[in-house]
Amino acid sequence: MEDPNLTTGPGSDVDSTRDSSTAQVRQPVDERLQKLLDKALYGGGHPSAQKIRNFLNGTWLGEPLHVVLKDVPVGAWTVAMVFDALDLVFNRPEFARACETSIGIGLVGAAGAAVTGLTDWSDVDPPARHVGLIHGLLNLSGAALFATSLFLRKKKSRATGRIAGALGYVVMSYASHLGGKLVYEHRVGVDRTDGQVFPEQFAAVLPETSLIDGKLTRVTYQGTPILLVRRGDRLFAMAETCSHFSGPLSEGKLEGDTVVCPYHFSRFALEDGRVLDGPAVHPQPCLEVRTRNGQIEVRHAPAPS
Repeated sequence: MEDPNLTTGPGSDVDSTRDSSTAQVRQPVDERLQKLLDKALYGGGHPSAQKIRNFLNGTWLGEPLHVVLKDVPVGAWTVAMVFDALDLVFNRPEFARACETSIGIGLVGAAGAAVTGLTDWSDVDPPARHVGLIHGLLNLSGAALFATSLFLRKKKSRATGRIAGALGYVVMSYASHLGGKLVYEHRVGVDRTDGQVFPEQFAAVLPETSLIDGKLTRVTYQGTPILLVRRGDRLFAMAETCSHFSGPLSEGKLEGDTVVCPYHFSRFALEDGRVLDGPAVHPQPCLEVRTRNGQIEVRHAPAPS
């Protein structure tokens, strides 16, 4: 018998629970995986976890570490295919050994590329997130085929090993194509401030009295957003668009003489725009700033001589 005290109409607790469960079921697989990965990588906000992320993102390098490491398996497996063809034509043991060595080097490089790629993917937004997931799964499949190829060659099944290696190379090639789409179409890993135009000569952007101490303030110059910050007697100006994924830094958080992006929590030094915490790897362009005739003026900082 139905409990008369149990409310099941629209807006009830039961209905809300059902809606919540349905929303979880409908949540895309890539989103659920990303949330689990992100939780694991950030480690509850522990400083050591952030240091590890900084290393894997390539913050210290000034470019995504994944971009560097992914060339190792691509190059090694391409060389392996060349040696495999030479071995097939000339049937010489040195070519077979060189092929197996190249496959092994590629597998080691693929492990590093997978770890750094996963770290980068944990901060990628749709629609690139789905493409990135397919890219990663294909790369893992290609690596598995090359590992199978190496195993078969060691077991003297060279013909079958060649087939597995060739299939692995085809899969890896398509995965590389998707990697290109992530960069050139979805702009993953590129500097989002590149191409922004800043004044070459000092230009007024805000009355001095309008800049509140300790408040992140957004102004524009010919449509380009600029971040202004007053810290006591000091003024700072930098690109307001986060170099990582175009987050609005003016909506972020001020921590001492640093600013934290609201999107993925990259942290930049106000003094020179350098990246202190990833996932960003590209520094924020900084501008020279001064006050004159009651106006705050900025200009593009000259390149260091």
